[in-house]
Amino acid sequence: MSRPSGSVGLGLPGLAFQACELGIDSSWVIWMRCMRMAAGGPGSQKEAHRMVAEKWQAQVELTMALATGQLGADPIEVAGQAIDHYHSRVRANRKRLSR
Repeated sequence: MSRPSGSVGLGLPGLAFQACELGIDSSWVIWMRCMRMAAGGPGSQKEAHRMVAEKWQAQVELTMALATGQLGADPIEVAGQAIDHYHSRVRANRKRLSR
């Protein structure tokens, strides 16, 4: 299911849909990462380090965007932009880990 970024024009129902999408994709990424790390080997440690670094970077970027007002002023818009911020990274990881 693909939708344009920032499509929270549907209000709270749209925001809830975005959050559900993020939750589903995140669950897949967690599962795939767990399987990769459980397999062991050099890729396992690399994936663990990558996971921590990505989470740190995403949080710093979101914090800066929030602090500088780049996500807007409307609470629903801000929440939608925050979800989009994380979801784009989760989708990229899901694609990478699915190969």
